[in-house]
Amino acid sequence: MVANTIDEVIDILGDIIESSRNDESTLGYFACLYQKVTISVKDKLHTNYFDDDARMEQLDVLFANRYLLAYTDYKQGKPITKSWDMAFQASSNNSLIVLQHLLLGMNAHINLDLGIAAAEISDASSINTLHSDFNKINGVLASLVEEVQEDLSKIWPTLVKILKFANKVDDFFINFSMSIARDGAWKFANELVAQKELKSREHYMALRDDKIAALSKSITVHKIVVRLIFFIVRIGERGKPSDKIKALERVVKNRTK
Repeated sequence: MVANTIDEVIDILGDIIESSRNDESTLGYFACLYQKVTISVKDKLHTNYFDDDARMEQLDVLFANRYLLAYTDYKQGKPITKSWDMAFQASSNNSLIVLQHLLLGMNAHINLDLGIAAAEISDASSINTLHSDFNKINGVLASLVEEVQEDLSKIWPTLVKILKFANKVDDFFINFSMSIARDGAWKFANELVAQKELKSREHYMALRDDKIAALSKSITVHKIVVRLIFFIVRIGERGKPSDKIKALERVVKNRTK
């Protein structure tokens, strides 16, 4: 699946959401959030929000295609990046809460894919002109994720009660700070665009992939106290994956109106 326009990205994500709902797959969680993020980016085009609308749509499509291709290749049993493999393999882990699934997807997509997409539409002399819009697209995602987290707590009250009770869980969220992810992705994009040889770029991408795949463990592996806390939260998340996808759709729909 490859998209050529932002509208095609939205449509393909819709297909993934529908397939995940039918298959009772947790893979639909990230696709649901990402579709709404893409709609938010589209709605901001031609409103003077971005510095360069045409470039932003190009970045958005290239960025999205890295996820869409990873998803398709994973479904077909083809090799994919280690970062996405960690996220997709976790879809069968029934002990993870919705928020962990979302963070696993964002880890692979922002920390690895975003820098690669930014480097693909830039060169060493032009990448600095992208910095403002690069931060803005991250801002769209960050604001939506924070608001979704807040509203998920209203749907599954156990989440907010447990997180307020146990300060140790804060370390879990600190491990995946949106601002840290954004800055790391921008630094990676600049390092990547400076590599003139294809083999050198591939080497940098492989090293980055190893690092981001390792970071996935901080989202899924915790000390026993934290595991117990997430287990309690998980019990509070009643329903099948399809029910949770519907809940996510309602939450994000309200936030993108």
